[in-house]
Amino acid sequence: MSKIVAEIFYCIIGFIFIMTGVKALKDEGCEKRVFTAAFWFILAFTFIAGPYFPKWITGLCVVLMAALTAMNKVVQSKSDVPTAAETRSGADRIGYKVFVPPLTLAVTAVLVATFLKSLGANNAIGVSAVAALIVAMVMFKPKAAYIVKDGTRLTDNVGTTGILPQVLAALGALFTAAGVGDVIATGVRAIIPDGNLFMATAVYCIAMALFTMIMGNGFAAFSVITVGIGIPFLIAQGANPIVVGALGLTAGYCGTLMTPMAANFNIMPAALLETKSKYAIIFSQIPVALVMLAIHIVLMYTLAF
Repeated sequence: MSKIVAEIFYCIIGFIFIMTGVKALKDEGCEKRVFTAAFWFILAFTFIAGPYFPKWITGLCVVLMAALTAMNKVVQSKSDVPTAAETRSGADRIGYKVFVPPLTLAVTAVLVATFLKSLGANNAIGVSAVAALIVAMVMFKPKAAYIVKDGTRLTDNVGTTGILPQVLAALGALFTAAGVGDVIATGVRAIIPDGNLFMATAVYCIAMALFTMIMGNGFAAFSVITVGIGIPFLIAQGANPIVVGALGLTAGYCGTLMTPMAANFNIMPAALLETKSKYAIIFSQIPVALVMLAIHIVLMYTLAF
């Protein structure tokens, strides 16, 4: 059941990518519409048909998408954006009720993940999104066409950075399989004195943050750093693996706050907010991230041992 539901959601996501590509093709004012559409169609193929083809084909698709992005061939096409007057009118009419669908999404996700574990955590996100969409349609009664219009507009606004988490997570798995964690463990063993649990904890948390800054994703860093540092220097020394895992991942998130590699978290919002500097959000988050990282080190040392 979990796999069937997951495939349904992957196909829905793929359909959104297809419509984003179609939107680009229809925009005659978009000079790179063919390349842009090709990017979204290739991405849709990997989501819909990827499991049914040899893995090297999916890898080739990733390379093609990377090449299109590197050559700056993927651009944002024209969208059906409401006027300022329409936005103001809608805001006055709806008011704070606009927060009901997001709250529905969050609550439903927790309930499904907690009580319908057979569906899986990822499917809980999909189910909650459907529930939030139904609530929004019932409350605000928009035209059904806006489901596709606003879905493709949001996808187009996010752009190529939207697939960064998946790619980086795959890269983290690749690094782990390649033995990068063992190389890191060898280097760390030379700087951590035997039996110094506090230093081992500090190095693990800091390494999680730094590697996350490089990878742009805490999940990508987690497997590599935990294999290289967390397991041999903390868990093998008696640390609670649950505490190490939980706080280790969130220590990595401290690095997420400080890196442009986490483009979907830091660079894209700056573009949407039209800040003077595209790094403005990162600069404002650095002090908070450093304080949180220090707290993580103390908490892990206190709670894990």
